[in-house]
Amino acid sequence: MSSIQELVNALAEQLRAKNYTLSTAESCTGGLLGSAMTSQSGSSAWYSGGCVTYTNALKTELIGVRETTIQQHGAVSEDVAREMCLGVSNVCATDVSLSTTGIAGPTGGSEAKPVGTVCIGCNVRSHVTLSTFHFEGDREQVREQSVSAALLMCLDSLKGHKCD
Repeated sequence: MSSIQELVNALAEQLRAKNYTLSTAESCTGGLLGSAMTSQSGSSAWYSGGCVTYTNALKTELIGVRETTIQQHGAVSEDVAREMCLGVSNVCATDVSLSTTGIAGPTGGSEAKPVGTVCIGCNVRSHVTLSTFHFEGDREQVREQSVSAALLMCLDSLKGHKCD
């Protein structure tokens, strides 16, 4: 598996080639995804910024996740991940966006959504890809696996997307 930095480098190359910009909406990763983006010199050419929306209130107030979506599906759901990535893309005016929402642990899990459950959304010009993962390990390992999975999802989404 590629390192996070290698994935960011590959993503930066694809974004620059398409002249796309990227934004992030994070919950369980708490800024780790944005930090990975800004670790690369020159990332301001393609990374616009992001929102760390750890609470449900910030998800609704900052990036427009509907309260009814959170109530019906829970904050850790593909439905919320969809609204997070579309919302942050709108707020930041970007072509591409990523979202992470999940349970990093060691507490907070349930039988239906155990620790390690993470929903990731990737939006490329209003075409959204969603996936739910079940990672293992401690809190930091779950967060790092979430970042890697989000980067891989974005790379895959961009490969299949033609510029218009």
